[in-house]
Amino acid sequence: MKTLKLLLGFALTATLFTSCYTDVVVDNYVDEPTISVNQLLNSYELWYVDINKTVGYGTTPFLQKAFTLSFRNGTLYANNNLVGIGSTGNGFGIAVADYDAYNMILDVQHDVDGFETFDVYQIDNNTIELYNPNNDTSYFLDGYQRNNFDYDFVFYDNIHYFLQEYDAWEKTYTSQYGAINEFDNENYLQFLAGGNDDEFRSSQDAPGTSVNNLFWDYTGVYGVGNISGNVSLKTLTLDYDFFNNEHFELSVINDGKIELYHPASQTVYEFVGRGFIQYLKTANTKGKATTSTEKLRKERKDKVQNPRENTRV
Repeated sequence: MKTLKLLLGFALTATLFTSCYTDVVVDNYVDEPTISVNQLLNSYELWYVDINKTVGYGTTPFLQKAFTLSFRNGTLYANNNLVGIGSTGNGFGIAVADYDAYNMILDVQHDVDGFETFDVYQIDNNTIELYNPNNDTSYFLDGYQRNNFDYDFVFYDNIHYFLQEYDAWEKTYTSQYGAINEFDNENYLQFLAGGNDDEFRSSQDAPGTSVNNLFWDYTGVYGVGNISGNVSLKTLTLDYDFFNNEHFELSVINDGKIELYHPASQTVYEFVGRGFIQYLKTANTKGKATTSTEKLRKERKDKVQNPRENTRV
């Protein structure tokens, strides 16, 4: 049931939800939250940020990069990374902010992105809306307990972000039975966060080269697709500028190693992640904890205007 804010001094004359009560003084219905905002936020251990339900043209950076949020005694936790999701912080992720919740209002002081305030609405039994009156944008969060949250689904549904969580991927294995092909010469891949397209770079530098010293020979865009009947197996297409595309089947061996199968040559490659990027706290450059302008999750649809008006009083 959708929970609306109580506007003090304003009596509603329409028939409201069954959770409302009758004000005996004015003999009218007054909309009243069934539980406090803190009780609501703590009713689930994890809140999954369903980025594709976002309504409005604005961006709230810390919500745009979080997969889950958890509200725990005034500290906001987030799973911003797919590397380690389900194990980092016992599944809660990392502490990213302080918060205060009152009168169906949520105030957040984020470690990087600063202060944000939200109106909190209960949409149904396990969905809440965080409406930011400063940019007229609403984010929708679905509630779960840790023991019934599908971390694997979130991982594989967002795997293109996982590829961005290392400074580079170094080739550590090439099968001997595959046909010789151009990709044999590529020893490093880098998947870049930010921008309108998902971009990658590749390098032919020798194995063991420091990531900071790599020379990137080629740049292009990449895409990750699904394979019917296998949620954990993906397609990876590297679109090289002025060259033919390279197509692979992508498998994740663990949080730091991937396998690329090249059907055209029947070659199997393994790449190991170098330089893990933790998205959270300190604003600095690629290769360390990132700024809020990097790795923002993108909606899989066009942005639309938010019909909710700013009614903050």
